[in-house]
Amino acid sequence: MEPIAEEFSQYIVFVDESGDHGLTTIDPHYPIFVLVFCILKKADYMHILSPRLQNLKMRHFGHDAVILHEHALRKGTDDFSFLNSRDKKERFMTELTQIIEELPFHLGCVAIRKNDLKETKNPGNPYHLALEAGLDQVDSFLSNEGVLGQKTHLLFEKRGKNEDGELKSEFWRLCEKNMEKGRGYPFDVVFVDKKANHLGLQLADLLARPIGLSILRPDQANRTYEVMKKKLLPKLLEKQEGRDFRCFP
Repeated sequence: MEPIAEEFSQYIVFVDESGDHGLTTIDPHYPIFVLVFCILKKADYMHILSPRLQNLKMRHFGHDAVILHEHALRKGTDDFSFLNSRDKKERFMTELTQIIEELPFHLGCVAIRKNDLKETKNPGNPYHLALEAGLDQVDSFLSNEGVLGQKTHLLFEKRGKNEDGELKSEFWRLCEKNMEKGRGYPFDVVFVDKKANHLGLQLADLLARPIGLSILRPDQANRTYEVMKKKLLPKLLEKQEGRDFRCFP
């Protein structure tokens, strides 16, 4: 494989959320917003994650055009209707969990209890708060890895013209804010259409809700979280007790 151009880092980051970030009406069954940042080395993305997920799709669907989506997978709808068979679902979930467990990646995460946030004086936008805290986590990780002066791309799934425009503006505002501290974030943002069937974003989608459930229902069985918590950035585990890692203004 040809080496990566020197201006780009060896890492790539996939970002996705669980729950909506609105504070006007809060879902009593899921009153939380979670934003995850999956950090992979590009070599591991290309040579481990991509072939293993494609192989998983080929075995269980007969093709690799299907998009792995946590909601459809959990509900057993659309392409995942075959998971209504207990044996097939167990086999599929065991293989998928094994891929997540064996994949070398690091996971940044911000989880916000929206009811608690709403009670603060100036709650702000949960997505923007989570984005700022998450970018700090990713930046700290890359700095510790010696990735300085090289551009790292963060990939987000497209949500809509207005939503993407607002997110991009906030992203660059935070980059400029960090520049005022003496060093700008070495980041760039990329928006990917869901139809692109991007495997990195599918991984992020699969991880966000299990984190939310681990906070809301800590006693409930959650095998995805049990394997992925080993990937959480060390500083997250040091700063927070148990599974309740939260971000507030």
